[in-house]
Amino acid sequence: MPGIRERSQVAISAIEASTSQPGGLRAFDVDRAPPPGDFFAVTVLSIRPSQEIIVKFWSNSFADNGPIPTEFAFGKKDPDKHVALTDNRNPHFAWADLPPGTASLALLCCDPDVPSVGDDVNQEGKAVPASLPRVDFYHWVLVDLDAGAGEIGAGAFSDGVTAKGKDGPAGPAGTRQGVNNYTDWFAGDADMGGDYYGYDGPCPPWNDELLHHYVFTLYALDMGKLDIQGRIDGPAVVAAMAGHVLASASVTGTYTLNPEVG
Repeated sequence: MPGIRERSQVAISAIEASTSQPGGLRAFDVDRAPPPGDFFAVTVLSIRPSQEIIVKFWSNSFADNGPIPTEFAFGKKDPDKHVALTDNRNPHFAWADLPPGTASLALLCCDPDVPSVGDDVNQEGKAVPASLPRVDFYHWVLVDLDAGAGEIGAGAFSDGVTAKGKDGPAGPAGTRQGVNNYTDWFAGDADMGGDYYGYDGPCPPWNDELLHHYVFTLYALDMGKLDIQGRIDGPAVVAAMAGHVLASASVTGTYTLNPEVG
C-alpha cells in the first residue's frame, strides 16, 4: 500500500570482517532514511565489538515477505493453460549505509523452494506435495555492481522474456551477470534452450502445494571486481565471495501459480 513503510529485521547470510545507467541508477544520500512508501529491510552488522553498522536494503516493487507482482515474474496464472509468459522485469532495489571499505556489490536471487524431484511438476491430475524436499534455484546472479549507484531501477536489467536467454556475461552499467537456473530447466528444449544470463523471474510449478520464496541478497564486498572469470553461476559466485563479504542484507518476496495456494 502506498504511503506505508514496513521494516523487517533480516538475518545476515554472510558476515566477515575485512583485515586490511541505464534504468534510473542514481546516487543515494546514505544519511537519510528511504522516503515514505518504500519497503525496506534493515540488517544490523557488528564489524567490531564497539561498532554497529546498519545496512539499509529495500524495494519499491514489493514488500519484504510480501507477494511479488506479476510484472516481475517469468510466468503468470492462465485459466486455460495454467501458465503464460509475462513481463519478466527485474524489481527495483535500493541500498544505503554500506560499511566502510565497500568496493563493490553483488546481488543474488535464490528460490530455495524448488522441488528436488520433477516427476509430478506441471502434470495434470497430480500435485507437488509441500513435504517434498526442496533445492535452490538461482534467478539472478549479478556482480561488480557500483556501490555508489544507490539503486537499480525496475526493468533496468530485464524487461521481457528472451527465448534462449539474454546475452552475457556483460551487463548494464559495467556489471557482470551469471547464468541462472533456467539454463538447466530449458536444457534440450528446441525453442527455449540456451544460456540464461541475468534476471529471469518466478515461474514455480502451477501444481505446487508450497508457496515459493525468492530471496534477494545484497553483498557488500571489499573488492572492486570479483575474482571470477568466464561463465559463472550462483554457487561459483558464493564461493568467490568467501573472505570478502563485509555485510549482507536480504529482501524476500513470495510467488505462486497454484490458485489453491494464493
